[in-house]
Amino acid sequence: MKIILLQDEKKLGKKGEIIEASEGYARNYILPKKIGVEATPKNMNDLKLQKANDDKIAKQKLEEAQELAKSLEEKKIVIKMKAGEGGKAFGAVATKEIATALKEQYNVEIDKKKIVLAESIKNFGSYEVPVKLHPQVTGKLHVSVTEA
Repeated sequence: MKIILLQDEKKLGKKGEIIEASEGYARNYILPKKIGVEATPKNMNDLKLQKANDDKIAKQKLEEAQELAKSLEEKKIVIKMKAGEGGKAFGAVATKEIATALKEQYNVEIDKKKIVLAESIKNFGSYEVPVKLHPQVTGKLHVSVTEA
């Protein structure tokens, strides 16, 4: 019996895959637990339409991420910090501060988890910070840390 999986199942396969299962296993386990549905022509068509819709949404998200990456490269964020002894920065700039400054200065909201910093910025100066907007798109954000 052919089954379309509705969710990822470790031993069977991934969501949307069509698998071959024995009649008893399908009727007694897969169908009652709503892990999958029988691969009728209607369900096959629904699966095809769902995949087309998912592809369209994924393409749209990729294009939006590319546009955001272009707009981020044109922006320069200025973060002011207090200076400690010898003109060194007092404290550090982490991803949270960068995300907050981006929201305040340009009204662009980006999750702090998408900002990639190897370690906090602890000195004054200009930095290029990568921002992971999409699995295929990484933008660059120019951050300038100055003395307050």
